[in-house]
Amino acid sequence: METLEKKLGYAFRDPALLQAALYHSSYANEHRGAYIASNERLEFLGDAVLGFVTAEHLYKKHPDLPEGDLTRIRAALVCEESLHEVAQTLSLGDHLCLGKGEEQGGGRRRPSILADATESVFAAVYLDGGIEAARELIHRVLLDKEREEQVEERRRDYKTELQELVQRKSDQLLRYELTGSSGPDHAKEFAFRVTLNGAEIGTGTGRSKKEAEQSAACAALEHLKNEK
Repeated sequence: METLEKKLGYAFRDPALLQAALYHSSYANEHRGAYIASNERLEFLGDAVLGFVTAEHLYKKHPDLPEGDLTRIRAALVCEESLHEVAQTLSLGDHLCLGKGEEQGGGRRRPSILADATESVFAAVYLDGGIEAARELIHRVLLDKEREEQVEERRRDYKTELQELVQRKSDQLLRYELTGSSGPDHAKEFAFRVTLNGAEIGTGTGRSKKEAEQSAACAALEHLKNEK
């Protein structure tokens, strides 16, 4: 835990909170006799803490932006990709407690698991040190590191770009299909694929159906560009 605390730049008064943030549901299910709770409740709280701190940051930084723009920028800042990058910086995957099946399935590198664990850690810091400690951490590892061009990239509407590209030729049928979903109700992960005239050209996942469709559209754009 000391290694992770150093990367976080925060020393826990109650180290059990940090440990609790690292218990994936697969591990908790395999150790029910030990009464270990998964990090899902902390993830729920961390999502709210992250949303508040990010909204506060954007409200102060962009006094002239309307609500709609602030909402879109916040969504880009707190998306799975951003949180996955934070987890990688913190080497969070090295500290996760996973069930055997999840471990063998590459769970330590799975973006959705790492993103969820990042939110759990934010919650643990909030519970241990209050909103100021959580705010300082979130700014240091996420908000203060974001560049405007990165945010703008995440705000791109890949579905529209793909539609416009496909429409350059006549009789093109583009379709998005939900291929699966996983996770608890408050942290669902959706999987979509996009087909062109019946042939799959891209797949993607996301924490909402819209995000998963955008991810699939981004993959499809790359696929079509590489074909040229």
